[in-house]
Amino acid sequence: MVQPDSAKAPDAAAPSPKDLKGKAPANDKNAKKKEEEELSEEDQELKSQLEMLVERLQEGNVGLHRPALETFRTLIRTATSSMTSVPKPLKFLRPHYTTLTAVYERWPDSDNKHFLADILSVLAMTYSEDLQRATLRYRLLGSSEAAGSWGHEYVRHLASEIIAEYNHLTESDPPGDTAHLHKIADEIVPFFLKHNAEADACDLLLELEALDKLPGLVDRNTFERVCLYVLSMVSYVTPPDDVAILKTAHTIYRNMSEWPNALRVSMRLNDIDLIKNDFESCPDPLMKKQLAYMLARQQIRWDTGDDDINAIMNNTQLSEHFMSLARDLAVVEPKSPEEIYKSHLENIRSNVSSAQVDSARQNLASTFVNAFVNAGFRSDKLMTVNTESDTSWVYKNKDQGMMSAVASVGLINLWDLSKMNELDKYTYIDNNNIKAGALLGLSLLTSGVRDEAEAVFGLIREPEWIDHASPEVRNAAVAGIGIACAGGASEDVVETLLGRVSDTGVSMEEASLAALSLGLTFVGTCHGDIASTILQTMMEREEVQLKEPFAKFMGLGLALLFLGKQEAADAPLETLKAIEHPLAKQVEVLVEMCAYAGTGNVLKVQQMLHLCNDHLDPATDVADFQALAVLGVSLIAMGEDVGSEMSLRSFNHLMHYGEAVIRRSVPLALGLQWASNPIVQVLDLLSKYSHDNDAEVAVNAIFAMGLVGAGTNNARLGQMLRQLAAYYHKEPNPLFMVRIAQGLVHMGKGTMTINPYHSNRMLLSPVAISGLLTVLVAFTDAKTLILGKHHWLLYYLVPAMYPRFLMTLDAEADLQTIGVSVRVGQAVDVVGQAGRPKTITGFQTHTTPVLLGFTERAEMAGEEYEGLSSVLEGFVIVRKKNEE
Repeated sequence: MVQPDSAKAPDAAAPSPKDLKGKAPANDKNAKKKEEEELSEEDQELKSQLEMLVERLQEGNVGLHRPALETFRTLIRTATSSMTSVPKPLKFLRPHYTTLTAVYERWPDSDNKHFLADILSVLAMTYSEDLQRATLRYRLLGSSEAAGSWGHEYVRHLASEIIAEYNHLTESDPPGDTAHLHKIADEIVPFFLKHNAEADACDLLLELEALDKLPGLVDRNTFERVCLYVLSMVSYVTPPDDVAILKTAHTIYRNMSEWPNALRVSMRLNDIDLIKNDFESCPDPLMKKQLAYMLARQQIRWDTGDDDINAIMNNTQLSEHFMSLARDLAVVEPKSPEEIYKSHLENIRSNVSSAQVDSARQNLASTFVNAFVNAGFRSDKLMTVNTESDTSWVYKNKDQGMMSAVASVGLINLWDLSKMNELDKYTYIDNNNIKAGALLGLSLLTSGVRDEAEAVFGLIREPEWIDHASPEVRNAAVAGIGIACAGGASEDVVETLLGRVSDTGVSMEEASLAALSLGLTFVGTCHGDIASTILQTMMEREEVQLKEPFAKFMGLGLALLFLGKQEAADAPLETLKAIEHPLAKQVEVLVEMCAYAGTGNVLKVQQMLHLCNDHLDPATDVADFQALAVLGVSLIAMGEDVGSEMSLRSFNHLMHYGEAVIRRSVPLALGLQWASNPIVQVLDLLSKYSHDNDAEVAVNAIFAMGLVGAGTNNARLGQMLRQLAAYYHKEPNPLFMVRIAQGLVHMGKGTMTINPYHSNRMLLSPVAISGLLTVLVAFTDAKTLILGKHHWLLYYLVPAMYPRFLMTLDAEADLQTIGVSVRVGQAVDVVGQAGRPKTITGFQTHTTPVLLGFTERAEMAGEEYEGLSSVLEGFVIVRKKNEE
């Protein structure tokens, strides 16, 4: 019995955690003995050989040192290792690491000592602690042998220690010299690039703040993967690193003559000089036309001096190509609102009709549905029927309803400049609402399309309209200029509208619309005169005027000027802090969120969430800025997938714990974040909110369902909306919004999108996001504006509308459309993956033109043709592959 007790004695006398830890070495020793017994004959021989070599190095015979070191090198380099285990020589040498370091310290400076430092640098991977960074230390002390000769894992470990050392040196006071680190990095980055480890190379250079060296190190084989990786990093770095990364990618693309990709990066930087330089530097006339199509999609244009290219940039052929798509898909036949509603499927008892709902309100809903569904198709069953009484539908609407009805003609003839005379006849009818509708319709018709003479702008700015006695006509003219000239940055617009912003005698509604139109026209340009005028006007206006519902649009006009400009918005933000009226707080939020739109900037998202955190007293405080802050979370985070996922979680919390003003805005934020991207999780969430006790939350959620499904013909969403129509059949406002949502879901008969992202979700269209924001800001006070007399604000969605097609144009046949085989499937993120992975999954092969969903991507299927652009989206010029 004595023996077991004595065996237990240490355990019994050692209850403390420290001593409990002490049991491990005993176990380790047992395990090691067992391991030694289990070593194979081959491993045992290797172990013995390594131990003998270590003894040789400790001996005084210098002649034996070099052969021993050579043997070490050979054994370590030839050792095979799996991903889960340490190479055998390193494993067996680990206990001798301290012995070898002592030997190193004893030896005098010689080639052998440098050689030993190389061996120790490799051994330190498995032994040294992080803070010592021994691998790097011995590497610097060793011979100048190529680091890559020791294998990939060693080089990766060395890179991690270089980064740690660099951070340590730069953060110390005073900062240390880092030239030696750059020297090693210059040696190992080419190794990474050569061995398909582009991600490691880019990470190392980024951490060492030496990304500008990258363009000189890449070649034709590696540049694609390098650029793909660095561009994916942009969302995760802080300014100004993001701009530096984009400029690096741009330089690489330019060096490789990848003009379309270089132009995309220039557009992402929103640098007009760089964009023009890329375009003018391209030597190939055919490639220039491809670049012009890309610029047209982003609505960037200038006079190039070439009529063909100007026509492409001005989007003048868009209507013709869209009709060709419609014929190909057999959707030319106009659809009536009833075909969209499918009322016979709504579960309403026949004796309970919708008679209680105001018929004028029903007709107004049908007007919008008819316009959105038949947008761009040039014909419908309400407004453009060729009978003598084709204005009869107009008179089935009341007051501003007439304005929306006439304006819908412009949307039905979207992009087709030859149809301007369809609206001309309405300007002669002696009814101010109809005249106002005609002006608004003309601007909708030309949205995104320019003619050389700027005919519509020339017509609307005539004193006959812009200075008309009726406020409805004046407001429509002012708003129309913004929609027609969005993104055009025309100084003529400043001349026409700036005086209206500063004139305190002009109504707040008209002045705010003028500011908004200026913001739309000069979106993202930081135009100093407009910004200072809007700020000055806000200071000069009476307090009662700044409380009007339209006042926030003046702030939105200011915010749009700084869209995506980040720090450039600091000056107006400081000025706004000096304005004491509550409106200034709202405008501050708008400017901040627009400045960081799509950047995914975590600090700004947190700032917006912090604003939502305050529980304000409705009696004394104006909480409207919180509604805008919720939209801000969505607008900033919509740039990348991780931010979108996280914001969805935040919106859930806001919905549970937020004040009423915040809850009303959450559905709108969801609509903005997932526009034309109907994912099940968001649809279910919005479906829940559409039955909320708060009528305004429900109305906003129903509209958001329309935004999320816009232009997708989503059958599940269609079913949800029919159920909502039955649920709200006695309530006019929610029912009106259900109808609008149904129209949006079937927008362009399922051929359009309103999502502002395009080019594989790389580029944010400033004009599209401006239009969406305008409508969403209006919905923060839906009761007064959209559900009141200003339902025509819904037409601000039009600048965001664009066909979601891929159309191929034949390089040899004067850019006529040509059917080419393409594979269409779900896009796959291949950043940093080894080899040449497939970029799409679950694909089907189609012949162009084809429709692309938000998460879909296309690639060429046949071997016959190649696209001039690597991103197959919108218009792509193709040519035969053997043609050079």
